[in-house]
Amino acid sequence: MIVGAMRRSILTLSLWLVLVMGACAGAPVDPLQLDRNLLRVSNRSSADWTHVEIWLNTHYRITTPVIAAHTTFTATLDTFVAGYGQRFDFRRMQVKDLRLSATAPNGSPIELRKQFEESGVKGLVSAFGGKK
Repeated sequence: MIVGAMRRSILTLSLWLVLVMGACAGAPVDPLQLDRNLLRVSNRSSADWTHVEIWLNTHYRITTPVIAAHTTFTATLDTFVAGYGQRFDFRRMQVKDLRLSATAPNGSPIELRKQFEESGVKGLVSAFGGKK
C-alpha cells in the first residue's frame, strides 16, 4: 500500500513538472537582457552575427567581431565607452535606450532594440489611458 502511494505521488509530481516546464517554454525570451550592471545578448539563430555594435543611450558603445550562433555574449555596462572616452557609470546613470546592430552571413543587417516599460508619471498616465 505504501509503494502504491509513493508511485502515485511520484507520477503526480512528474506530471506537474512537465506541465510547469511546458508553460515556461512557450514564453519568448528577449535577446537583449539587462540584469543590474550585466548585459546578456542571446543569439538564438542558426547563423553567426558579425560586426556587432551595441549602443547604450545612443552615446555609449561596445563592439565585438562576432556573436556565434546559439551562444550568449555578456558584458558589464561599465565597458561601454562614449566618443571621447567617457565610460557609462551604472551607479549614476539610467539606461534609457539599448540597441544592437550586426551583419548576417548573407550581408543583411540585423537590428535589435530593447523595449522598456514606461515608469514614473509617464507610466501611470499611459496606464490609465491619459495623454502623454
